[in-house]
Amino acid sequence: MKWLIDEISALLEQLKQWQTWLGIGLVSAFAGLAYLLATYAFRTDAVLVFLRQAGNSCRELSNGTIIAMFCGMIFFGFTAVLTLGEFQRFVEYRQRAAHREASQSLLWGIIWGAVAVGIAVGALVFFKQYCR
Repeated sequence: MKWLIDEISALLEQLKQWQTWLGIGLVSAFAGLAYLLATYAFRTDAVLVFLRQAGNSCRELSNGTIIAMFCGMIFFGFTAVLTLGEFQRFVEYRQRAAHREASQSLLWGIIWGAVAVGIAVGALVFFKQYCR
C-alpha cells in the first residue's frame, strides 16, 4: 500500500512543474481542434445525411475532396505527435543543460506546432465556407 502513496505523491510533485501543464495544454489544444474538425466532418457524412442524423447544412463532398480531407487529418495527427515529441525532447535537453539541442528542439516544436495548427485552421476554413 505504501507504493500507491508514493506514486500519488510523485504525481502531485509532477503537477507542480510548468512542463507538465504545458504538455497538458498542448494535448488539450490538439484534441479541441480535432473535435471541431470531427463535428464538421460528421455534418458532411453521406450516410448520416441519408439517415437524417446530420443536418443538410453542408453540400456533398466529391471523392477528391474526401481523400484530401482524410490525408489532411492524417498529417494533422502526425504533426501533432511530432510537436509533442519535440516538446519532450526540449524538456529532456533542458534538464541535461544541453542548450543548443534544447533550442533546436524548441524551434522544431514551434515549426511542427504551427504546421499542425495551420492544417487544422485550413480545414476549419474549408468547412466553414463549404457548409452553410
